[in-house]
Amino acid sequence: MKNLVKILIITYTFYAGFHTQVQAKEEMLDKVAAIVNGGVVLESEVQDLLKNIKQQSEKNNQALPSDSALRTQVMDKLINDSLIVQIGERIGVQVSDAQLDQTIANMAKENKLTLSQFRQAIISDGEDYEKYRENVRIELISGEVRRNSVRRRIYISPQEVSNLLELMQEQTNNDVEYHLGHILIEFPSDATQAEMITSKERANKVIELLNNGSNFTKIAIASSGGTNALKGGDLGWKNINEMPTLFSELIAGKNKDAVVGPIRTGLGFSIVKVLDVRGRKVVEVEEVKASHILIKPSVILSEAKAEAQLQDMLNKINAGEAKFADLAKEFSEGPTSVRGGDLGWADPNSYDPAFKNALASMKVGEYHKPFRSSFGWHIAQLNDRRIVDATSQMNEKRVYQILHNRKFGVESDRWIKETRDEAYIEIFEQDK
Repeated sequence: MKNLVKILIITYTFYAGFHTQVQAKEEMLDKVAAIVNGGVVLESEVQDLLKNIKQQSEKNNQALPSDSALRTQVMDKLINDSLIVQIGERIGVQVSDAQLDQTIANMAKENKLTLSQFRQAIISDGEDYEKYRENVRIELISGEVRRNSVRRRIYISPQEVSNLLELMQEQTNNDVEYHLGHILIEFPSDATQAEMITSKERANKVIELLNNGSNFTKIAIASSGGTNALKGGDLGWKNINEMPTLFSELIAGKNKDAVVGPIRTGLGFSIVKVLDVRGRKVVEVEEVKASHILIKPSVILSEAKAEAQLQDMLNKINAGEAKFADLAKEFSEGPTSVRGGDLGWADPNSYDPAFKNALASMKVGEYHKPFRSSFGWHIAQLNDRRIVDATSQMNEKRVYQILHNRKFGVESDRWIKETRDEAYIEIFEQDK
């Protein structure tokens, strides 16, 4: 290994020695700051990063530690980057020029600059633009390798999700208010079993009417035995803590127009309707119901023939000579063929971009001409659209992401420490 170190030092400590008839001059261009397995960290890389950090801190009026402490941090980062890039090379993680250009274009857009303006801003900060591009490439590779390596070390149990979700909902419930309507179907204090049954039947009938769209206020005035009957059963706005316990447990998390009951109390059977909700963040998403027929090109079936085959099917459907579902069962490839191509209800963002874009351009009932996605050639039918409350699903995703982020930081630190422990690292002292 010492021989390897000597070879690497000789290889990466560059001297440009050149001789002419007039004079001979020797100039040191760079030197090795650290050896990391089979790679090196060059002093120029250390100095470039130190310079950038100092420029940014000056611009943002931030204090920095001593030069020696800062250099230690910079060396740690560059060593970690070198290790991660080496892992990326081994497992085949690459960032193409096209991906790199798109990332930089997005960075420019986020800064409200054109690409040329962004490039000029980098140069104006005293940075070499090509070096900047390669540093972005390294960051992208490092991020992908780190995610791939750490992801499999993280386990989040359903119970963890449930516990955090419950805790967050308890905190949120204090800020949510419900506008409630109340109808009381009374029974006598010494009610017989028959009277109890009769009252419950009346309550169930009221719930049926409400669920079928009957006017709550009108029914409350006519049928309720509660003190708010003449106000149409209006209980006003209340948060969970202000409601009777029997109500709060059933109302928590309910949406506008939800009808709850019958709830047996000491006075009778209560029916509660959520007239409105405020203070809760509601996430609504559009879902689409679509069907498709998929033909995958192959060595035998060319792209053109696959497209032509689907166009012929579409012509027959439009002419009334064949049904979409029947053709899907006979010709479509993939798991949906047995359902006549039915994809069911789904968020269009879950589909391939080409398929999503095709559906976005369609009206309900329309067929889309043959188009290409990453899976093959399709024709599609848009059967319906709807807006659904996705608050619950979004909350679960948010909770999962919170738990993932908590664990990712810890596991990422452990992973990089283990990686460093297994690596050969030699840091060279800086010349005084």
